[in-house]
Amino acid sequence: MLSLVERLNIVPQIGTVAWIGLRPSRGEAMTVLDEVEAVADRGLVGDRYKASGNRQVTLIQAEHLPVIGALVGREVTPQLVRRNLVVSGVNLISLQKQRFAIGDVILVGTSAFAPCDKMDIALGAGGFQAMRGHGGICAKIERGGVIRCGDRVRILTD
Repeated sequence: MLSLVERLNIVPQIGTVAWIGLRPSRGEAMTVLDEVEAVADRGLVGDRYKASGNRQVTLIQAEHLPVIGALVGREVTPQLVRRNLVVSGVNLISLQKQRFAIGDVILVGTSAFAPCDKMDIALGAGGFQAMRGHGGICAKIERGGVIRCGDRVRILTD
């Protein structure tokens, strides 16, 4: 029988990058891209967050967008939630505190990404509450490279 720690490290699902967006500056519209350069220990080229901290890349699960939409009573697009990557096919919470790859880029899931009060403005009344538990994760870039729409997202076990 596997321990809980061992079970948490088994992530058989392979995800896919469905959407890429950058936040050029505070309050400015998102820039939607087919690919982006990820720089180790810095962030995504063109995104306003470029630091050696734990929030170099933000990811949200594609499957959660319709759930958030149902909770606020409107369609929710990736631009509204202002995350860098929309990923489908893998539970992003399972990548928290794990090393994972997107194409050739290696990341480390650092934390769940909690919503901020701006979600009530972007999504309407109740947006903050609708995002709770559906906000995705933050990650650090361990090895840089290019991330493309369609790239596979998989846990690294080495």
